[in-house]
Amino acid sequence: MSGDHRITWTGDSAVVVAFEARIDPETSDRVLALARAVAADPPAGVRDVVPTYHAVTVHFDPLRTDVVGLLERLGREAGRPVPMARDGQVLVRIPVCYGGALGPDLADVAAWSGLGEDEVVDRHVSATYRVFMLGFLPGFAYLGPVDHRIAMPRKDRPRVQVPEGSVGLAGGQTGVYPQASPGGWQIIGRTPHRMIDLSRPDPFLLSPGDLVRFYRIDEAAFEEGLLRPEVAA
Repeated sequence: MSGDHRITWTGDSAVVVAFEARIDPETSDRVLALARAVAADPPAGVRDVVPTYHAVTVHFDPLRTDVVGLLERLGREAGRPVPMARDGQVLVRIPVCYGGALGPDLADVAAWSGLGEDEVVDRHVSATYRVFMLGFLPGFAYLGPVDHRIAMPRKDRPRVQVPEGSVGLAGGQTGVYPQASPGGWQIIGRTPHRMIDLSRPDPFLLSPGDLVRFYRIDEAAFEEGLLRPEVAA
């Protein structure tokens, strides 16, 4: 343990730098600053740098990496002050058709929260969310924080199949399923846009540290499938 971070081994080819175990923008800023610093100038043998909510895992080749040097580097980077603002932070606006067959759990979220369905949607689209991490599925971005009034827990029994593009809630998080899969989040709508597109230079629409806002569209616009998220730096 050093200061407010801890470096631990996970197997013989990866180490984890963990900060305080909480989900908030300040911790995320520290995690992403460390991950970007190492990824921008990786020591020899480093294979991957993976940021999560409150930790960074660094995978490396133990036959090529100066492990002592790597640990010293991680300790230095983890202790650096974090910039107050990140230049070029990306804001992505994603269209969503809420309720009905595309958002089968919207009524349940409304009942749980004591709000009307339109009020649930208003609260969901009024927030600016941070991408804390990617996980579960390739391109699945964990976004938050969600307004506490609509932060319904995930289902006790997951669905066997959640359609691609489904927008869900799970406690203080929201997210978009990048592909059809089993899932237990409360599905309140669906976007016509693909979160993964292999024809793009970066196949993943969202990256850790990005900001996201959702906006409402009707079923006709969803069926046309012509809308694309608006991305701005």
